[in-house]
Amino acid sequence: MSDLVWDEVRSFFDLDLMGTLPDVWVANASVEDWQAVLDLVEAHGWSREYLEGDVVKPLPRAAQVLSRPVDAECPSLRVWPALDVLAIFRFLSDDVIDFDVDLRGLQGQGRLDIFCEFITVIGRRLGKPVMMSPEGDWDLGNPVLGFDVEADHVVLLAQPWGA
Repeated sequence: MSDLVWDEVRSFFDLDLMGTLPDVWVANASVEDWQAVLDLVEAHGWSREYLEGDVVKPLPRAAQVLSRPVDAECPSLRVWPALDVLAIFRFLSDDVIDFDVDLRGLQGQGRLDIFCEFITVIGRRLGKPVMMSPEGDWDLGNPVLGFDVEADHVVLLAQPWGA
């Protein structure tokens, strides 16, 4: 069972309110943290696709991706922790693990449970909070929910809209 109840948080998964691809992030990260996430993807056997531009390539080490030339295109890693549940990691910097989740695949309690488990696994492995905010809002410091390290589960960080 999830840390959250769908009927109480559905507004945080509304495409019109949150955008199709809300931001999820881990602050104060390192290259080692990025590698830990890549290792989790491997260890859990989640389906994945690493892209440099439109070219699918084998998943490299985090240090290799993050040390690319400044004028190189930003690679992405698409991860499916379950069928139709998509997270898109973008290697923008080594100090923030930044990814989007596609809300079209996160509708209903079962999908919410998968999402909560996904960010919990990441947060536990890194020992750091994993936050979610509306699309384009992550740098404003207004997360709506996230994995809380001390509580060891996903918690609400804002009042759901319409609640």
